[in-house]
Amino acid sequence: MKARFAGSWGIASRANLALALTVLATGSALAAQATPEQACTPDVYRLCPGEIPNVRAITSCLRRQKASLSEACRAVFEQ
Repeated sequence: MKARFAGSWGIASRANLALALTVLATGSALAAQATPEQACTPDVYRLCPGEIPNVRAITSCLRRQKASLSEACRAVFEQ
């Protein structure tokens, strides 16, 4: 049972790594095309998980955490 879980996790980890590398490689082009939700979702989970699902509280939290935001999410708040 342990080996089955480890094998499944390995495949998921590789897929996540490939996705992360794709996002990093596309850089600002992706940020320009992303919706605010797509750009900021990772930051919400990283910086403001206690505010989910309250959108107003999430927005306030992200504004307070502006220095820690990803480049894509920061671009959303600077528009």
